[in-house]
Amino acid sequence: MVEITDVVCSLCGCVCDDIVLEVENNEVVKVKRGACSVGKSKLLGHERIKSPMIRENGELKECSYDEAIKKAAEILYKSRRPLLYGWSSTVCEADSAGIELAEDIGGVVDNTATVCHGPSVLAIQDVGIPSCTLGEVKNRADLIIYWGANPAQAHANHMKRYSYVSKGYWTAEGKKGKKLVVVDVRKTMTSKMADVFIQVEQGKDYQVFSALRAILRGHEDVVPDKVGGVSKEQLLEVANMVKEAKFGITFFGMGVTHTGARHNNIVNAIQFTRAGHLYGKWSIMPMRGHFNVTGFNQVCTWQTGFPFSVDLSRGYAWYNPGETSSTDLLYREDCDSALIIASDPGAHFPGAALRHLAKIPVIQIDPFANPTTEFADVVIPAAISGIECEGGVYRMDNIPIRLRKILETDYYVPDAEIVERIHAEVRALREKEGE
Repeated sequence: MVEITDVVCSLCGCVCDDIVLEVENNEVVKVKRGACSVGKSKLLGHERIKSPMIRENGELKECSYDEAIKKAAEILYKSRRPLLYGWSSTVCEADSAGIELAEDIGGVVDNTATVCHGPSVLAIQDVGIPSCTLGEVKNRADLIIYWGANPAQAHANHMKRYSYVSKGYWTAEGKKGKKLVVVDVRKTMTSKMADVFIQVEQGKDYQVFSALRAILRGHEDVVPDKVGGVSKEQLLEVANMVKEAKFGITFFGMGVTHTGARHNNIVNAIQFTRAGHLYGKWSIMPMRGHFNVTGFNQVCTWQTGFPFSVDLSRGYAWYNPGETSSTDLLYREDCDSALIIASDPGAHFPGAALRHLAKIPVIQIDPFANPTTEFADVVIPAAISGIECEGGVYRMDNIPIRLRKILETDYYVPDAEIVERIHAEVRALREKEGE
């Protein structure tokens, strides 16, 4: 029995890095501490794809890695405009290899931000973002606002490690010296812990942000008695908490990015944060979901100049979300093959997009079976990042963290190697045709 400390969890954007495991016979037998229940489940392992497969006559048939990789390369090589989607639950090295592949074959590369925090990225491009690290939140924040987010269920360790419950250098009393405000359209597990819960009407977040900004700017007389289902009395209470805070942070989730105003909600949220600067230190941060969704946006920006939804079919990078985003491409039937890696559009994309995805050749790279497997034409199982292979990732606050390799595997291949081998096969096909 070997005890391994400071293990990094490859589950959500918290990227917890203080987990303690017990390993015996090359298997995790116990998660001693540090992980939430969902992270623990991943670390202990569950049913996974056992072998590469190619669909023949409607049925997936087991094959070798070489056969699956060659078939994937043939699909991409013959494709007019392939879509390469996912990338948020794998390491930066795989992301980088995927962007190189997309550039070489003239594809469109996109990650899961396109259907979650894409509006947040667009807002930040518009007006910037006054943000910080999670370490600063832990050590300094005395007022925490969760807006359109439910970390008690979606990011189970977030409050304990970084915000409301955590104890830091200047917040040694933990939650005794802090205030928690939760804004959502319904009561949640997180709202039960709040000092103040604001229940906003669906789609009215923009108006509530505007009302709070007006109050903080000294124009409370223009605010009506009720805004977005929230009374003026409640708005004044929250505004006073903002004024009294030494260090405040707003964490916002998909409850804000998926309402009508979309990226304008986030623009308004950022301006609300700047209004808080009149009274103290204020920051804002998106609650990113997958453990490396932030990392793909970083890597894609390094290599193409843009964070997601990048069309490389023109010979240069073209970025226009709404045109070049994956769901829009599929809805318009504007791609003729797809490589899906470390994601599951089969469970999350709208029906119109899925109908086209089911018609075209689909390559799936993932450790685990999911609804996308049901219609994939080539399935390639990958080693689990942070357990069977190492690599770099970015936490939700853009801090880079290195995933370690915990277990040995003689069979499963890391994502980065699979993508690189597919790319090598594509080049070999091009050279063969040129002979």
